Amino acid sequence: MPSWGAVAYGVVLSGVAAAAAVALLLRERRRAVVVTAAVAAAVAPLGWDLILRHTGGNFFVDAPGYVFPVSYEDTGSGVFAMALAALALGLGPLRAAPGRRLTLAAIVCGLAALLVDVYLY
Repeated sequence: MPSWGAVAYGVVLSGVAAAAAVALLLRERRRAVVVTAAVAAAVAPLGWDLILRHTGGNFFVDAPGYVFPVSYEDTGSGVFAMALAALALGLGPLRAAPGRRLTLAAIVCGLAALLVDVYLY
């Protein structure tokens, strides 16, 4: 189980990575979209970590290999981030956007959280 300092570091980094990815990859300039993406990508992994701590879940076993050593815990962070981003963006700043745009933004947030979790904490 990562320390609270590592969790805080990962949460902040996930939010920053999602904001940067949404702004750069999707060329999104609306502040509300970028901030909502950042918050979703930060809050979701924190929620997932709190669930794992509360239940005593032991999902911190990395897959074999060095290129992409993903664990169930990492995957949960990405899935939670994608789901929360889809809800927050779809009910918020991207409510009038095409479904494709919303889906891409949610996927970018999920991938940002997943990659930060796998490689940076």
